[in-house]
Amino acid sequence: MTMAGAAAEASLAARARRGLEAALGGVCAALLAALLLLVLAAVVARYGFSAGLAGTEELALLLFVALVFLGAPLAQGGALAMRLDLGVRALPPAARKATAIAADAVSVMAGLALAFGGARVAAAIGGHSPALGLPEWLRFALAGAGGALLLATLALHRLEEGKGAALAAAFALGAALHLAASHAVLSSSLPPSVALGLAAAAGLAVAAPLPHAFLAAAHLAGLFASPLALEAVVTSTAAGLAKFLLVAIPLFLLAGGLLTASGTAEKIVRFAAALVGHRRGGLAQTALLSSVLFSGASGSSVANAAFGAAAFQPQLVKNGYPPAQAGAVVAAASVLDNVIPPSIAFLILAVATNLSVGSLFAWGFFAGGVMALCLAAAIRLAAGRHPPLPRAGGRARREAARAAIPAFGLGVVVVLGIRLGIVTTTEAAALAALYTLLLGFGARLRFAPLHAAFRQAAVEAAAIGLLIATAGPFAFLLAVDNVSGLVSSFVSGLGLGPAGVLLVLNLILLVVGLALDIGAAILIFAPILLPLAVAAGVEPVHFGVILVVNLMIGGLTPPAGILVFVVSGVTRVPAAALFAAVLPYLAALLCALALLTAGALLI
Repeated sequence: MTMAGAAAEASLAARARRGLEAALGGVCAALLAALLLLVLAAVVARYGFSAGLAGTEELALLLFVALVFLGAPLAQGGALAMRLDLGVRALPPAARKATAIAADAVSVMAGLALAFGGARVAAAIGGHSPALGLPEWLRFALAGAGGALLLATLALHRLEEGKGAALAAAFALGAALHLAASHAVLSSSLPPSVALGLAAAAGLAVAAPLPHAFLAAAHLAGLFASPLALEAVVTSTAAGLAKFLLVAIPLFLLAGGLLTASGTAEKIVRFAAALVGHRRGGLAQTALLSSVLFSGASGSSVANAAFGAAAFQPQLVKNGYPPAQAGAVVAAASVLDNVIPPSIAFLILAVATNLSVGSLFAWGFFAGGVMALCLAAAIRLAAGRHPPLPRAGGRARREAARAAIPAFGLGVVVVLGIRLGIVTTTEAAALAALYTLLLGFGARLRFAPLHAAFRQAAVEAAAIGLLIATAGPFAFLLAVDNVSGLVSSFVSGLGLGPAGVLLVLNLILLVVGLALDIGAAILIFAPILLPLAVAAGVEPVHFGVILVVNLMIGGLTPPAGILVFVVSGVTRVPAAALFAAVLPYLAALLCALALLTAGALLI
């Protein structure tokens, strides 16, 4: 092909890709808006008319399934793809090209699994839903459509980049693995769960998106006599989304996006600066306190890291902080977002273990406070030589506090609503989104930023939802192979008391956090480790909080270190430099973990 022909092909692919992604983004934004209206309507019907809306939960779950499978193709790039690419970046160019083909092959296999598996289940299944009478095949048709769209967007991206030959190689390899997994069985004594884990690790090693690696590995486990055929892989994946609590995730993400779009987040920053800006390392302390205040709104550490990297890192650099140190402060502070409620991590934990969301949120405030104090001490030591901001007068503090009051109202709506039993967690998330939407209207927010907030929240929720869904087959195989029982027997055989058991579990979780995204780690390991902690006499909610804190620390550690990679992507500071600069704050968070562990033993 001539250079002109290649350029024309790339241009055509770029236009097609932009058109497809614009259409999917619009559909996902509309689905999120429908979810919001549906949940709010249920709240109004219950308290305004003392009546329920039949089929609300059923329809909400269907809309959420559609949001996840139609939105997931939009999350293949950037931090939302959840690629562990630190090792790949260190390879020579030729090796990186080979690993890129292998990573795309994993995505191709995942797309084929969803497309063909979803189509087969949709064609075979009958029946209708109990409340609304909707056909049961609809959920699986959405999964199949999501797989086809994933393949289409991947192909258009690579054609746009002029990588047609690499695309063909990836499709050939992915299709070959798909056919092998569908029709062949190897003579091996390897347990299917171990085979799945090794296959997923191989996918992660070549920097394939984490959910794609899980899904492809679940399909590939068929080579090792897995009890999950392709159709069962898809049904267990879809079943992972069948929890009404998960609908809270896109709604909380929307609340955080609207808070930023309305300018309320900036008011939080000014309030934080008025309180602590004059202290040693004042601007870094402002970034920390802003993260504490903003965390209760966004519910996502990734969102908080992106916001902090854009809002604070340039200002820190202008005030004399080295770029890596400035980014490290932002990354460390964003850890708090999945600890201080409302927390996406606690929602996932509640889904995985049936722990009380309200209790997790209550203890999350305490744990977040301990972590914030430890980080403040570390900032004072590591960044204290930098000049503080001018001390704000009493009048300036009062004005900043008044301006920030609307943001604090959001926390009241969410936490008190849940703790007092007025609304469910999902309904509280909808009220939070409505509250921030009204703030946006008050700020005269135009349609474009509103649509962007809805679209971004939908895509983020789709990425998280696909991760939760694709962890389902892995969790099933772990149960079949009795991995929980084996781990329990191992820990029990050590003959340790409660302190020793907690120490071992902390070490396991810290190691897990080195390699796995927090969502996947919670879904896989929480059901295994929680019974061990309870058997040792640890209160389950307390251990749940310790588990999340452990895994959030993993957001700062290589090779996964997703918070570091988010900050690196926004600021263009090399991830390696950020990993080195974050060490003092990592030590502070480990001290906080030690304090929380000691507290769990004493209570």
